[in-house]
Amino acid sequence: MKWKESDFKGGIDTIRAVLIYGPDAGQVDELSDYAIKKLSIERDNLFALDSNELSEKQDALFAESCTPSMFGGRKMVIISNAGDSDAKIISELVGHSGLCSTVLVCAGELRAGGGLRSLFENGNDIAALACYTDDAKSLAALIRGELSAASGINQITPDAMEYMTTHLGGDRAVTRGFLTKIALYVSDKQIVELDDVERCLPDTAAADTDDFLYSLTAGHIQQTVMALDRLIYDNADPNMLVRMLDTHFKKLLTAVVDGQLPRLFWKVADKFNRAIKIWPESEINAVLIRLNELEKQLRSTGMPAEILLRDFALKLALRATKLSAKRKI
Repeated sequence: MKWKESDFKGGIDTIRAVLIYGPDAGQVDELSDYAIKKLSIERDNLFALDSNELSEKQDALFAESCTPSMFGGRKMVIISNAGDSDAKIISELVGHSGLCSTVLVCAGELRAGGGLRSLFENGNDIAALACYTDDAKSLAALIRGELSAASGINQITPDAMEYMTTHLGGDRAVTRGFLTKIALYVSDKQIVELDDVERCLPDTAAADTDDFLYSLTAGHIQQTVMALDRLIYDNADPNMLVRMLDTHFKKLLTAVVDGQLPRLFWKVADKFNRAIKIWPESEINAVLIRLNELEKQLRSTGMPAEILLRDFALKLALRATKLSAKRKI
């Protein structure tokens, strides 16, 4: 079955297993936590492992999943970072006649028609839920809902909303963390203004992130390197930056192919418009494939994430420079 978030929250206690996947890792984590809380899973009844451990711990996985709890209560098994290559083992697990645990399978982006999505989307008592990054419309609704629920704040100036929808949305956990802070910051006046947002957003490295993403695709090598240096110094998560790069290149692809421009803050508009002229569709698609490979490398190779990201970012900025020279931009 294909589920929406509302289906998940209302039906997690009715199925054997669910696949939660997509580029918004923060939302994947958020929904996993929700399932644990909704099903009242105690710590002793939770068994979690990474997909890299599936082969060597297969016996333990099936034993935990198909054995009733010694302590009473419901059991849950969580498999993280799953991919299509794990579909066979996971299919055997969720179809096992002795399964007495709820199985949560968490993954990044998965291709349509791949082993995992096909398994969960076509099952009767199992489901798949996609976690895509928030677009401007859904992000604005999330911002209003969270601020209203947290502090009863219903007034947001248009320029403050534009700034937030431009800088947030790549990761649900980052978005919620910022909204918690802004709610506290403006609780005394009950209105969110641009100055408030600009004062609070630096903790999410928004300005440096913008400089990194838009300088990179515009072919500004020195600015890209300096922005990445500042982000790394401020302990930015390389995995999060890779996901933001992925989202950024998808926005660029939409602009190049469909002529559909995203809402841009004025400070980055020139760089993005330059990038549209630099990057052809074929090059962007190649970058998106490589980004997917890089995300897998960061999870599985054990190589320092910072080094991998720096190398990749420098190569992309250099490629943008060469493309701009070739196209005489």
